[in-house]
Amino acid sequence: MTSSTVDTCKSEDLQVDIEKNLPQDVRSQWILNAPEPPSPWHVAADSVRKTVSNFRGKVSSLSDRSCGTVLLSALQVVFPILVWGRSYTAAKFRKDFLAGLTIASLCIPQSIGYATLANLAPQYGLYTSVVPPLIYSVMGTSREIAIGPVAVVSLLLSSMVQKLVDPSTDPVGYTKLIFLTTLFAGIFQTSFGLFRLGFLVDFLSHAAIVGFVAGAAIVIGLQQLKGLFGITHFTTKTDIISVLKAVWEAFHNPWNPHNFILGGCFLAFILTTRFLGKRKKNLFWLASIAPLVSIVLSTLVVYLTRADKNGVKIVKHVKGGLNPISINQLDFNSPHVVDVAKIGLVVAVVALTESVAVGRSFASIKGYQLDGNKEMMSIGFTNIIGSLTSCYVATGSFSRTAVNYAAGCESLISNIVMAVTVMISLQFLTNLLYYTPIAIIASVILSALPGLIDITEAYKIWKVDKLDFLACIGAFFGVLFASVEIGLLVAVVISFTKIILISIRPSTETLGKLPGTDLFCDVDQYPMAIQIPGVIIIRMKSALLCFANANFVKERIIKWVTPKESEDDKGNSKSTIQLVILDTSNLVNIDTSGIASLEELYKNLSSHGKQLAIVNPRWQVIHKLKVSKFIDKIGGRVYLTVEEAVVAGCKSNQF
Repeated sequence: MTSSTVDTCKSEDLQVDIEKNLPQDVRSQWILNAPEPPSPWHVAADSVRKTVSNFRGKVSSLSDRSCGTVLLSALQVVFPILVWGRSYTAAKFRKDFLAGLTIASLCIPQSIGYATLANLAPQYGLYTSVVPPLIYSVMGTSREIAIGPVAVVSLLLSSMVQKLVDPSTDPVGYTKLIFLTTLFAGIFQTSFGLFRLGFLVDFLSHAAIVGFVAGAAIVIGLQQLKGLFGITHFTTKTDIISVLKAVWEAFHNPWNPHNFILGGCFLAFILTTRFLGKRKKNLFWLASIAPLVSIVLSTLVVYLTRADKNGVKIVKHVKGGLNPISINQLDFNSPHVVDVAKIGLVVAVVALTESVAVGRSFASIKGYQLDGNKEMMSIGFTNIIGSLTSCYVATGSFSRTAVNYAAGCESLISNIVMAVTVMISLQFLTNLLYYTPIAIIASVILSALPGLIDITEAYKIWKVDKLDFLACIGAFFGVLFASVEIGLLVAVVISFTKIILISIRPSTETLGKLPGTDLFCDVDQYPMAIQIPGVIIIRMKSALLCFANANFVKERIIKWVTPKESEDDKGNSKSTIQLVILDTSNLVNIDTSGIASLEELYKNLSSHGKQLAIVNPRWQVIHKLKVSKFIDKIGGRVYLTVEEAVVAGCKSNQF
């Protein structure tokens, strides 16, 4: 160590000693004489000033560039493919090409099944696997996510839209409302990203999503019993009671077991390949192509044996060709526009929640950051354009994204390969789907459901947070026994109730000094902490003392202080507590109700011969306490640390 370094260290030690030796009243003045915090108007004006300054800076920097450079910069912001596409190589394309073909083999049967789940013709599921992936490929920021129809959104659409128009009696009107819902969902999603309203998606907590998805998976599975058993008449309701009742009534009527035998055999085949794929990672492709193989083989079996003549239900005609334009089917004069907009908002939040969660999960594995607002805008534009090209709501699929990742994808080019493959299938292979058994479509959907039920995560939620688990099972049973939207509502209500309870009933803790340290900690968490005789030190855990919780905090403190009484020799009650210290280091802000509660607390303590001291108040808090003259009422007993408050109390011989 050089002499200059030694001198520097000595000067720093001297500075620390000087600071430690400063009188307590000087240190208290640091708090009391702090400058006034900025007003809300000042903060708002400063924010606008910075925004304008940044805008001017960008404009001035852009003015120094050519028009072509400015245009390219703008396009790169909107289309990230122009950025990462520069370093794209042939080696990456080979991996993306194989990954795209792999997810296409899974996407085709799933898309047909999910369209059926949404009460739409099979081709609409294939349409949704063409345009949305192409749009997202040039606008999205995730490298692994696979875009297309998903089970939960399909169920949500069918359960809510069919209350407005019955798809069995008016399929055209129902389809039009689905397109309109998709447009509204896209507009809401784009708005969330544009105005940075991503926090709205967080209203559905992780625990609520786990319960909701699990409940939806069971409902979806029960509804597939219609196709698996070849039931003709089935309920349109989604609750478990109605579905089981419909299945029970169907068993008491004549039914053809051929559908169940065919569907059950291929379901066992798909689940077996999935089991092998999990046991041996290099066989992941086997599980990926199993649904498509099942479609091909079962269709061939039905065609060769003419099983459709013996009661096996088949898909029949699937309209081929490229996505038709559907802009003329968006009926804004419909009497259901307001209801459709509400459905679009719910679907937008659910779809975004699933997509962002999937994207962030795989982004963390790959070690890069996902821009949530850009993701919302890209998904929103995807659905807006999709609604104009005969697509329904598309989002990120967990199962296909997992397959895409396992297949070694390097970029969103795999989505383009998948979309082109589905496009070719629509153009040339739809006639081959005529004899596809409906039982196989049900089997493909059923095979994808176990991955949606995460019992391990539900148990983890139970162990970590019981209120979170309440939201989880609330969403689960709400979907299972009521409806999908009721399940969502229950989850949101429970989550908000949790927030409100935490806000209006904040916890407080009694502090004691840890032996051999200057630290004051919760005596319940640290039983070895020593409580100072004649002093009770209370820390408020809430960040805000306001009208909602001020009275609760005040009464709790009074209850803690009041029992600390003893009797003197004459039998008179004598207080053992002379000083109450409030550690407000966690308190960020306070309102007039909070100040009023502190004044009432001070009056109550003073009437019993006790004193009140405040420790480490934050900027906004000390400013409001000074303006309200509360600091003067308590005799200026404001300290920087708990230890200083205790020492000052001892010196004043209060106890």
